[in-house]
Amino acid sequence: MSQFTFTIDTECSESWARAGTIQTPHGTIQTPIFMPVGTQATVKSVSPEELREVGAQIILSNTYHLMLRPGSELIDSFGGLHAFMRWDGPILTDSGGFQVWSLGHLRKLSEEGVLFKSHLDGSPQFLTPESVMRIEAELGSDIILPLDICAPFPCTPKEAREAMERTHRWEERALVAKERYRPEQTLFGIVQGAFEPELRQESARVIGSMPFPGLSIGGLSVGEPKTKMWEMLRATTPALPREKPRHLLGVGSPEDLVECVGLGMDMFDCVLPTRVARHGGLFTRDGRVNIKSARFKRATGPIEEGCDCYTCRNYSAAYVHHLIRAEEQLYYRLGTIHNLRFMLRLAADLRASILDGSYPVFRETFLARYQPASETVREQQREKWKAARERQS
Repeated sequence: MSQFTFTIDTECSESWARAGTIQTPHGTIQTPIFMPVGTQATVKSVSPEELREVGAQIILSNTYHLMLRPGSELIDSFGGLHAFMRWDGPILTDSGGFQVWSLGHLRKLSEEGVLFKSHLDGSPQFLTPESVMRIEAELGSDIILPLDICAPFPCTPKEAREAMERTHRWEERALVAKERYRPEQTLFGIVQGAFEPELRQESARVIGSMPFPGLSIGGLSVGEPKTKMWEMLRATTPALPREKPRHLLGVGSPEDLVECVGLGMDMFDCVLPTRVARHGGLFTRDGRVNIKSARFKRATGPIEEGCDCYTCRNYSAAYVHHLIRAEEQLYYRLGTIHNLRFMLRLAADLRASILDGSYPVFRETFLARYQPASETVREQQREKWKAARERQS
């Protein structure tokens, strides 16, 4: 029997923002919430104990990567992902659909599923809606996602519809297949539709009417301008059932969190905070700073005044600057802790503002101060990370 429930605690009268409470077999989640990404059963460079300290309530792991290495059967033999990685809180596993999509030249779609080559050794792999349910049952996560198709940006309306309709058919199959496995797991549906407002609304109605206890919004943050993503959410949210939690897949910059909470989203995940930390990008209320910059060489204070993270409470910005310039391993831990704490504190502040009725003011104040990375910088980073992934494959 599923132990999953979602309760809306408060709603904002001037936006679609809401504060909620989710119950899962491994604990309670208070929304809005940011989920650190532990792709390969670990959030890079930090321990489960440190995740608890920064305020993580739930983490996300990756079905695609874990099925290839070390294998879901092995993880199952350890008692599931919670026991294997020693994390006792809730876990959400994605379906692997986005990762398969990102392989591009290494995959082939059919109605049955997706055939692709492992990026590790080139071995042929075949995922179906049914096999994904089996793999995620072996992983034992609390919230699981079905196999879906993420349409590229840009794409034609015809391509967008074909991907959406096949995703809908696959999700129907996933609902049937899940009945054979763990009843305590909760299967979210995924809304697609690419960048066609009418398709987004159609997908929201179709998937929202199926017996999924929660919904993930997929196919966004795949290279489009942020304004386009926000436009799609404005079209999608009114068609979503109010009583189900909404997870915005793969989105998690500070400005996205603040903006998209007001567009009705409850849960967020993204590799961005951990990834940019590893390259020297650290979040502050004024925007992202590059800790490699010479201006931090003699900075006696913390990375950000008033930050309560372990790094800022114990180390000067000058020391953190020294660590990354010297390419010391400790930097990756300290930088990651700072960015994760920033995101989780931001999520908690958003929740508090919704509860006390001040979200519109909070949003306006935060966005007026925070300077996001430019579209040009974001595109350069995407190309750099894409090239690095292609070298690995």
